[in-house]
Amino acid sequence: MVILVTKFSRQFKSRQLKPNQLTKKALRGSFIILAASTLFACNQADIKADSSAADMNSAQTQVSVNNTSADNLENTNQSATINAKAQHSDLLKNVSATVYKDVNCGCCKDWIEHAQNHGLTATSQHPKDLSLFKDRYGVPTEMRSCHTAVTTDGYVFEGHVPAKYVAQFLANPPAQAIGLAVPGMPVGSPGMEYQGQFAPYQIMQINKDGTNQVYADIESVEQQL
Repeated sequence: MVILVTKFSRQFKSRQLKPNQLTKKALRGSFIILAASTLFACNQADIKADSSAADMNSAQTQVSVNNTSADNLENTNQSATINAKAQHSDLLKNVSATVYKDVNCGCCKDWIEHAQNHGLTATSQHPKDLSLFKDRYGVPTEMRSCHTAVTTDGYVFEGHVPAKYVAQFLANPPAQAIGLAVPGMPVGSPGMEYQGQFAPYQIMQINKDGTNQVYADIESVEQQL
């Protein structure tokens, strides 16, 4: 029994760690814990930095959107002001015309209202065959639109010609010309307004010999005013 205890005691002592070994192991464990803590803290800082950057970008985007909306609103208000000022004038105050159109043509009525707002004295006629009157007044087939206005001086204005250009033509009519035409029915031209849309178009000069030429290129709503 004594022999067994003595042998066990020797084995136990041989397996005991020296103080230096204990210290090294403890320090090694501490370094591992410290490194893990530092890595975790760095990751947390990166996450917070990314979150802060995302919040800043979101705020900058919102400011940009708000500024764009404000600019669009300002432009819309400016356009509305311009249109309101251009609703009435005396451009055609001393001009009288007969407008030949279909009785049910809504855009024809709108164009007449546009011209009257600028001083035109207009009367309407609703012939069964409009083409006969277009032939009579020399409107070429490719220049035709939905209505034909003929002034008391015999000048012809076919389609949705802006009052501004009717007045400009009448103030100084070219010697070879009988009038002006806007072929077809361009969206955004006077009497053809629709949801603020606009399609550029040309005002054509109709000549006595049946030819035509560009009188004006209309690139914007404001240009018509």
